[in-house]
Amino acid sequence: MNFDYNETQSLIAQSIRDFAEKNIRPFIMEWDEAQTFPIPLFKKLGEMGFMGVLVPTELGGSGLGYHEYITVVEEISKVDPSIGLSVAAHNSLCTNHILTFGNEEQKKKWIPKLATAEHIGAWGLTEHNTGSDAGGMNTTAVRDGDFWVVNGAKNFITHAISGDVAVVIVRTGEKGDSKGMTAFVFEKGMPGFTSGKKENKLGMRASETAELIFDNCRIPDANRLGEVGQGFIQAMKILDGGRISIGALSLGIAKGAYEAALKYSQERHQFGQPICEFQGISFKLADMATEIEASELLLHKAAFLKEKHRPVTTLGAMAKMYSSEVCVKVANDAVQIHGGYGYTKDYPVEKFYRDSKLCTIGEGTTEIQKLVISRNLLK
Repeated sequence: MNFDYNETQSLIAQSIRDFAEKNIRPFIMEWDEAQTFPIPLFKKLGEMGFMGVLVPTELGGSGLGYHEYITVVEEISKVDPSIGLSVAAHNSLCTNHILTFGNEEQKKKWIPKLATAEHIGAWGLTEHNTGSDAGGMNTTAVRDGDFWVVNGAKNFITHAISGDVAVVIVRTGEKGDSKGMTAFVFEKGMPGFTSGKKENKLGMRASETAELIFDNCRIPDANRLGEVGQGFIQAMKILDGGRISIGALSLGIAKGAYEAALKYSQERHQFGQPICEFQGISFKLADMATEIEASELLLHKAAFLKEKHRPVTTLGAMAKMYSSEVCVKVANDAVQIHGGYGYTKDYPVEKFYRDSKLCTIGEGTTEIQKLVISRNLLK
């Protein structure tokens, strides 16, 4: 075991910190309050290689592993979690789905542009009435010669409006059949493929979330990823990696909130001393720091398994569940340590608090993670 950052991770961490201080921090609240999805920022991140972290160099990516990927998402999320969320969704969902299940022609067509953020990626599984119950989806694709005709809608889709490419899982068989769904790559501008309502969210407001709508959209069979009926199985494998992403996002939020609270507790004086010297505050800080360390260890163990191509479903779910719950707790305690100031937008912890809650919901709720873990334990 080696718990030190390697040279690449250290360089990535410093590069992201410098980039975030210059290009993200000055605009955090402006983007948050206006719900601005800053596309030019993601183009810059693409130029630096952070939108294709896991993509091989021969396809235009950085060719790095999951440990480095955690570092990228974590460091961005320490500054602005909504930007971290979009980086995670682009890398681990859309891009990784094509990279994992696309044929060589499909990879060459879409991956290089996604890896450099020339194209922004989206990924669609959730529907209005089928959140955790993905098998009950109503969006259907019916074969028509060399094409498929798609009808329905997806919601809560990251980059649904601004995305250039979307991997979408639709029903091609019977409802509830795990082998009745298939994945396709949709491109912006296809007739019958549009975006709908943009969600007005509590947090993560600079990360765009909206509907994808399909109205007799004809998509060529050449855009199908893998075999007919394998879409749900593919999606579950992609979500194994996606849970590591949300864990890294959660870790970044927890660290950002903790560091803000630690700094404030050393600067704020009450009764003639810094408030960090009061046991009520110092014990909170001790709990926060310990739980953050535990989150980080779980995440990097999951990353280790992922890179070794070993089963990661159980540990990925554990890492996602624990890290997301910890980030909510840490953000809550950070607001408490700030007192009344923590409830204002003059300090960063109120935004960490708002942003944190999504982590216990997105890419499988805490309850779903417990279901995944317990089922695997009982096999």
